[in-house]
Amino acid sequence: MIIKYFTDNDLYKFSVMHAIQKLYPRAYVRYDFINRDIGNFPEGFAEKLKEEIQKMPQLKLTKEEKNFIIKKCYYLDPYFIDFLEGYRYNPDEVHISQNGGDLNLYVEGFWYRTVLWEVPLMALISEIYFKMKGIVPKDVESKAKEKAIGFKDIKADYSEFGTRRRFSFDVQDTVVKTLKENSGKHFKGTSNVYLAMKHNTTPIGTMPHEWFMYHGAFFGYRAANIKSLEAWVEVFQGSLGITLTDTYTTDSFFKSFNLKLAKLFDGVRCDSGSNIEFIDKTIQFYKENRIDPTSKTIVFSDSLNLEEVRKIKEYVNGRIHDTYGIGTYLSNDVGAKPLNMVIKLTHVKEKPKDEYLNAVKLSDVMGKNTGNEKEIYICKLTLGLE
Repeated sequence: MIIKYFTDNDLYKFSVMHAIQKLYPRAYVRYDFINRDIGNFPEGFAEKLKEEIQKMPQLKLTKEEKNFIIKKCYYLDPYFIDFLEGYRYNPDEVHISQNGGDLNLYVEGFWYRTVLWEVPLMALISEIYFKMKGIVPKDVESKAKEKAIGFKDIKADYSEFGTRRRFSFDVQDTVVKTLKENSGKHFKGTSNVYLAMKHNTTPIGTMPHEWFMYHGAFFGYRAANIKSLEAWVEVFQGSLGITLTDTYTTDSFFKSFNLKLAKLFDGVRCDSGSNIEFIDKTIQFYKENRIDPTSKTIVFSDSLNLEEVRKIKEYVNGRIHDTYGIGTYLSNDVGAKPLNMVIKLTHVKEKPKDEYLNAVKLSDVMGKNTGNEKEIYICKLTLGLE
């Protein structure tokens, strides 16, 4: 069994699950697997993946995990944590087939339930793939130690965000342990809740793109950012105060990020596009709204490595608080090419009997939009981006 622990998942999946249950308990959705490396899965891969998915209902929240969540995730309501004790994965929500080297996968069901599938599914796909390819990880601890010391030397505050595309659980486990031991106060935690508990560090996470995508589909693209942020504040009352900006492009986001929300949220997350341009736009936005940029935070999280972090940090130069969420560079730097894959929300409806609406995501990078092409065009037209 590859996934052995219920909380071997990223924090943001539990936090958005909580928000969904509170505000949209009847919402019904579909997620689709998107593989940008076409045709690379070996024969029999789908069957191996199905075998692991059939084991997922065995996972249960343990007392130790529950107590850790109560202690560290103070923003989650007690009823929700109790609910997690009774939650069981349902393999019937996951649909898989294989055509040659192409893997077809989608997840469908109530949003509050299916939201937990994304991260463990991607972790399973990655680990099974490398096992079937016969690839053995190399220099895991030594590479992680070198990076940890490097981040410490440049005084970069960072967290490990690598669950989804990790080489394996064991590699990620070793990496988190090594980072904590060698970066001191600059290592702030991990997105993986179980590993945060095991290594006595902080579970870290922000809101996901799917939160904005759902609101965009229902309330329109001009209202999507404000509706999403106000709903998040309603649930978490000021906790979990880092917001994504690029679901419908960062330029569009800053047009709708009003003074009230800018003061309520602790900062923003840069997840696509030019990090340098993002710094300039963000600092300018705060200054124009008479907010001291040094009181706010940018979380950088797009394809980072030590050199890119060094470059960003030098450019920031203390003008705003900077911190870094680093994924594949830490959890899958073992001498093999990581899979280039995502699982994205693609269809939503308010309740099961309704007709599906398309959910789309734009990006600050050309060619990385996801979802129905016609709907993407409508979204761009609506926001004046086409």
